[in-house]
Amino acid sequence: MPKSFQRIPTHYPGVYFIEGRSISTGKPEKIFYIRYRQGKKAVDEKVGRQFQDDMTAAKASRIRASRIDGKDMPNVEKRAVERATRKAVEDRWTISKIWDSYCENHPYNKVLAAEKQKFNNHLRNTLGTKEPSELLPLDVDRLRLSLQKKGHWTTAARILELLRRTVNYGVEKNLSPPLLFKIKIPKLNNETTEDLTDRQLKSLLDVLDKEEDHQVATVMRLALFTGLRKSEILRLEWDDIDTDKGFINIRNPKSGRDQVVPLSDAAAAILREIASADGNTFVFPGHRKNTCLTTLNRKSIARIKKAAGLPNGFRPIHGLRHVFASTLASSGQVDLFTLQKLLTHKSAAMTQRYAHLRDDVLRSASNVAGNLISDVMKQPDDKKPIEIKK
Repeated sequence: MPKSFQRIPTHYPGVYFIEGRSISTGKPEKIFYIRYRQGKKAVDEKVGRQFQDDMTAAKASRIRASRIDGKDMPNVEKRAVERATRKAVEDRWTISKIWDSYCENHPYNKVLAAEKQKFNNHLRNTLGTKEPSELLPLDVDRLRLSLQKKGHWTTAARILELLRRTVNYGVEKNLSPPLLFKIKIPKLNNETTEDLTDRQLKSLLDVLDKEEDHQVATVMRLALFTGLRKSEILRLEWDDIDTDKGFINIRNPKSGRDQVVPLSDAAAAILREIASADGNTFVFPGHRKNTCLTTLNRKSIARIKKAAGLPNGFRPIHGLRHVFASTLASSGQVDLFTLQKLLTHKSAAMTQRYAHLRDDVLRSASNVAGNLISDVMKQPDDKKPIEIKK
């Protein structure tokens, strides 16, 4: 038998070593083994190297004693348990695993990308490690309260909605049983409808006419005259604009599907002003070739807002989308269904925030009848028709 495989006994019963070489240095090193019986079976088990594991004959003897007393499992059994544990974890349909399955089976867009980030930030390493059946109402309440105490009321509602949708997907795909309780989403009252007075709007348009940052000024004008979102405007390509038929094709909008909206005369005039012959694909080209602009100069936006005297809470780009919608709703000439299509809202519920503006128009029309009747009643008696006696 080669010397390197010879068993060299120690002073401790059942402990021996063989002479080997250090993995890192190549120098001689003892490799310790223990021998004991497990039932009727004799076991020879490697317990460690002299230098790499800081193993000694005394340590090996103590390990042997714990094996014999049943206080510790042999390495073979430990590895088997670890493999079984890993397999059990892999087979568990946790909330995170169900969410990953949901993402794999739904088209990727910017909405899903934002939701994935929210899930990773707030759920993956917390409630995401649980199976739906392990979820308790107290778990959900703690998550909600932890966010609300930090002032993140909207985030709390969005995260709980994400959790509920994930669990429902698991039930739908038969990956997990239904919950025994309902995940209640806190109600929000954050449907802000931004608007400008006639004076503020006129002031803004005057400032935009004089603004040196033509790029920002143009985007703000288009937001006002089309109602498009900032991201939709920045992604516009010249091929998306059909001036002959008067339509704009919106690529990858928030609703998820490409949309077509009318191109107003005012918006068409703005686009004609910035049209160039340099062959750029995008209306607002980025700094690199074949890319679109992704951000706007914040200093320019702040300067315009201040110069126009806009309200502190007014969002200079998205707020103009609200102005576009409010103007149409309050005109009395556009119904909410048409407004929904112009704003590319997925549901009528999103457009309902403008319903009260249309109600004001209807109320004014109703008051016309009341005023006319009141005028009749105020007329003197001699103005009334003469009664002819027969």
